Order: sequence, then C-alpha cells, then structure tokens
Amino acid sequence: MTRIFAFLLACAANLATANQAFANAPTNPKMTEVQVASALGEQRGEGQPYEVVGTEVWNVADPKSGRDYQVFVALPPSYDKETERRYPVLYVTDADYAFAMLRQITRRLNLDKPVVEEYILVGLSYAIGEGGMPSRRRDYTPSLNGPNTDTPHGQGQQYLQYLAQSVFPFIADKYRTDEARRLFLGHSYGGLLGAQAMFTAPEMFSGLILGSPSFWFDEHVMWSFEQRYAKSNKDLAARVYVYVGEYEDMKPGDERYATRYNMVTDARQFEKTLKQRGYPSLKLRLDVLNDEDHLSVAPRGFTHGLKFLLPAKGAK
Repeated sequence: MTRIFAFLLACAANLATANQAFANAPTNPKMTEVQVASALGEQRGEGQPYEVVGTEVWNVADPKSGRDYQVFVALPPSYDKETERRYPVLYVTDADYAFAMLRQITRRLNLDKPVVEEYILVGLSYAIGEGGMPSRRRDYTPSLNGPNTDTPHGQGQQYLQYLAQSVFPFIADKYRTDEARRLFLGHSYGGLLGAQAMFTAPEMFSGLILGSPSFWFDEHVMWSFEQRYAKSNKDLAARVYVYVGEYEDMKPGDERYATRYNMVTDARQFEKTLKQRGYPSLKLRLDVLNDEDHLSVAPRGFTHGLKFLLPAKGAK
C-alpha cells in the first residue's frame, strides 16, 4: 500500500509539473509537443537538430518569379503581454546565418537593462532549393554584370518588389507591426541591396544598416543609382548606419588586408557624397571598425547598427 501511495503521489507531482508547463506555454490548441517544448525553452533531444527557441518559419512564395522563399520570425519578449503595442520590424538578408546572430545579440544587449528597443525580427531566406551564393548573387545585385559568369545577377529590383508586394503584407497581416518603422540590415551583397532600396524605393525602409556594402559591384554601378536619385529628390528621409572593417581596403604586403577591393574607400566616398547632398532628413553614420575584415566584422557591425537604429529610451 505504501508503494502504491508513493507511486500515486509521484504521478500527481509529475502531472502538476506538466500542467504548469503547459499553462506557461503560448495558448494555441494546435501546438504540437515539439512546439510546446520549444516555447518552454527546451530542445528536442535524441539527436534531432538544434533549433532557435521562440522562432517561427513561414513560406512566402514569389508569384512573379515562381520561386519559393521562407521568412524566419522572432517576436520580442513583451509581444504576448502588451497586446495593443505595435513594434518596429527589422528585415535581415542572408537569414541563414544573420537571423540567429541578430536575435542573440539583441537578447544579450538587453540582459541587464534596455539598450535596444524591442522589435520584430524577420529573416529573409534564400530561395528554397538553391544554395546561398546563387540565390544572393541574383536577388541582391542591381545589374547583370556580375563577377561570376556561372550564375545570373541583377534581379535586385524584382526581389525588392517581392518584398514590398508579398513579404511586407504577409508580416503586417500576421503581426502587430509599425509599418512606419520598417528597417533593413544587409551585409556585403545584402548591403548593396539596401543601398538600391534607398535610391529606388526609399519608402520601403525608414532606417538601414548597410554592412560592408559591395559598392565595387559592376564598376561601382551604385553611384549611378545615387546620381539619378539626387537629380529628382531634395531629401532622403532615413537613418542609415554603415559599417566596414579596417582591413577591407587593399594594402599590398599585409595579409590582413583585402586583396581585391577597396571597400573602406568606397564606404567613405558613399558617406562624403550623401553628406554633400545636404539632405535635411538624412541621419548618416559610418564606422570603420578596427582589427576586422569582411568576414569578422558582422557581429560588431550588427551591434553598433542596432544601437544606432533602435536605441532604447534613456540608453546611452
């Protein structure tokens, strides 16, 4: 009898623990056991892949190209509690690596006190079934004359239209977004795409982080985009943060430096040109981050960019 009583007591305790766990999980009757475990911060175990807890993945097809893409979404900590609040949205390219990195950088920045304002993070994946390089060479570049002849380039404008016509409405319909505060982050070709959006569809984003932008592409064709914009516009209403690594210029004889492009020089030319335009609403900052190259600079650039675009109230 004593053993039976102990067994029943243990069962009751386990049931109470399980009920409490489910009570703390998001209230969605369609959630699977794996989704509930994810919501509680648990990993699936038994050799299954590690997942980024508290994130969502949605398929958002491009009807014009016929290609399928996914968007990765991470909601801010207060989202379920502050049900009337709307949040800025940060769209990041190259989501396969940048999405998880940004989410964790934001989490750590705000561990002790608010440093970065809460926001909805949306990762933009590569086309389903394609490798990263072919997808980004096509979707993130502004003209056909790319350095790699084995894959197509120059469909950046079509990709921006896909974002505006398919992705933005999807996210705005599903989440409480502040559509006046759509933000962008892109590195390398992603930074080039952000510059193209600035000069061809400035209404898309109110703020941009352009990381090590590939202004060298197609003999600096982005300069012609900038010139066309300047001829027709007297203002550029955006906050723009540009970062580049110290070693992203060429310096023969020093292996720390780039061997093909002068990306620091290009970034400084970009800054100089835009400041000379005298756009009254433009807030522009360029950081050349010391001791970093094209591959190492992103985490620091992401951190400084978040602080520039999304400073929490009272943050210094």
